[in-house]
Amino acid sequence: MQSESQIPITEAASRRFAARLAAFYATLFGMTGAHLPFFTVWLKAIGIDAAWIGVITAVPPVTRFTVLPLVTGAAERLQMLRGAIIITGFATAFGFLVIGTQREPLLVLAVYVLTCCVWTPMVPLTDAYALRGVARYGLNYGPLRLWGSAAFVVGALVCGLLLGYVAAVHLIWIIAGVAVLGAVVGLALRPLDRPSAALAPAHGGRKLLRDPGFLAIIVSSALIQSSHSAYYIFASIAWQQAGFGGLTIAALWALGVIAEIVLFALSPRFALAPAMLVVIAAASAVARWTITAQDPPIAILAVVQLAHALTFGLTQVGIMGLMVHHVPTHVIARGQGYLAACGGIVASATSILCGMVYARYGLGVYYMMAAMAASGGLVMWLARKRLTHHPQSAASGG
Repeated sequence: MQSESQIPITEAASRRFAARLAAFYATLFGMTGAHLPFFTVWLKAIGIDAAWIGVITAVPPVTRFTVLPLVTGAAERLQMLRGAIIITGFATAFGFLVIGTQREPLLVLAVYVLTCCVWTPMVPLTDAYALRGVARYGLNYGPLRLWGSAAFVVGALVCGLLLGYVAAVHLIWIIAGVAVLGAVVGLALRPLDRPSAALAPAHGGRKLLRDPGFLAIIVSSALIQSSHSAYYIFASIAWQQAGFGGLTIAALWALGVIAEIVLFALSPRFALAPAMLVVIAAASAVARWTITAQDPPIAILAVVQLAHALTFGLTQVGIMGLMVHHVPTHVIARGQGYLAACGGIVASATSILCGMVYARYGLGVYYMMAAMAASGGLVMWLARKRLTHHPQSAASGG
């Protein structure tokens, strides 16, 4: 029987793969667009205080370095990336439906922990599936990923609009509804051919953890992306306390993500090495968080929000470029798992610290975020020459 890898790739097949993956990215990040700005607003609306909010929002990062690597590793060993995406999608939808029925902080925390055990692996699983598909169908990652960012904007705007008409205590049902939609859309993802057993050594994942270049990638990513923690957790609350309405808050989130979409669309034209893109992203984050700490007026804040294209989007493009060139295809899911795990370790500690620092110093917490971004940029700058040679890619024959 002819394997999928031997079947000629047609333009129509590439378009179908891209369309279905783009649709799934849209639902995956559409839920995040509803969750990220407004889950904490829902927590506050049901009477949970800032200290508990800090603990609850630290759960996703914790699952990233505990449960997530186990899930991505198992999916790769069993060669069922698509199946793992579908299973975790339906389990996530069920979890958020149950969360919506809870009101006590401890019960919300308990159910959220279980939900995050299946929710947080979805992005690295999807990215691993996407990177394999990019290699298989000759596509570009950025234009596929931009649909997730576009859906994030829609999710945030819809929640912002509804906040004026629907009580904040009902926001959880919007999040759960999009999760259900995403689970259904995931069923349409196309199967990918399995890597040859000869290309999948049993200890390939462990070899990655002994590679200084790979370690620099995941540490730099963790520091720069986790520098967004204060923004993700407390930006909506701070803006609400400053008197901004739900639509204004959603628009501020949307500004950053619209700029991110443009960056993803233009990313195939970038000529700089991926490592340098990450360094530029880190420098942009230092500037962004330093300005945000000054409590700027709305006009300046709106301009600063556009820097999200650089602080998040350019980091993502650079890191994914490094992953494609530095990590062999047959261990890409484990590589994504380690990337997410390292980010989880840093982000979980940062989330807890943010809760304590914000409670005492307010927007001064952004100075800590600027220092983290600077550290991530320094790691990548020092490793840039090592990453130029792509040893893993060469070793794997591609």
